[in-house]
Amino acid sequence: MSILSRILSDLVSLVAPRTCPLCGRMLHGQEVICSLCETMAPLTQLWLDEENPMHQRFWGLMPVERAVALLWYVEGSEWQDVVHRFKYGGQWRIAYNLGRWWGAILREQAIFEDVDMILPVPLHWRRRLSRGYNQSEELALGMAEELGLPVRSGLVRRTRYNTSQTSQSYSERWDNVEGIFSVSKAKELEGKHILLVDDVFTTGATIISLGCEILRVVPSARLSVATLCCSRNAISKG
Repeated sequence: MSILSRILSDLVSLVAPRTCPLCGRMLHGQEVICSLCETMAPLTQLWLDEENPMHQRFWGLMPVERAVALLWYVEGSEWQDVVHRFKYGGQWRIAYNLGRWWGAILREQAIFEDVDMILPVPLHWRRRLSRGYNQSEELALGMAEELGLPVRSGLVRRTRYNTSQTSQSYSERWDNVEGIFSVSKAKELEGKHILLVDDVFTTGATIISLGCEILRVVPSARLSVATLCCSRNAISKG
């Protein structure tokens, strides 16, 4: 998101009341969703178990220190609608605010105290240009605000414009992300504990492709994963 776009959005927020992205109720103080929707949110609680089912999806594929998600991703739910609105509908501020909520929970849990940086899953420049922003980067920026960590978006590039994975089968998703990332600044990743951030975890194909490329080029790096949502069906089938 450009600086000008952010300024314009901030000006709009001064004259327009902030409302809950789920139910439309007025927000107060530091709320990013209303207290009722927060109470009803399908929290995964995965951060309470180091070897949770999401973490187990990485076993034998990519070494990770921790793997957690804030919400269960439920098809047809209002939460799916919220994800679609910030991913495809231009409402990047929702992603940033939900990132702050997620970051505050992670700060309280203190499970990423030794992380050195946050690295959002990169978008190809063509998709970023058409969308105007990277939703995973907006999530990361919100999380970083609460965790006090730097977001390093330029260290890895997405070198190939691949098709959307939404309607693809399990095997097609893996084929679709093979070799799509390239580390551009390896030296800055050496010996670092890197928190990879994405919006939705399903098969894990994209984030595993990213992480494996980082470890191939920088074997001394350590990785953890935090996504906003996780598909319960996907990890149960693993």
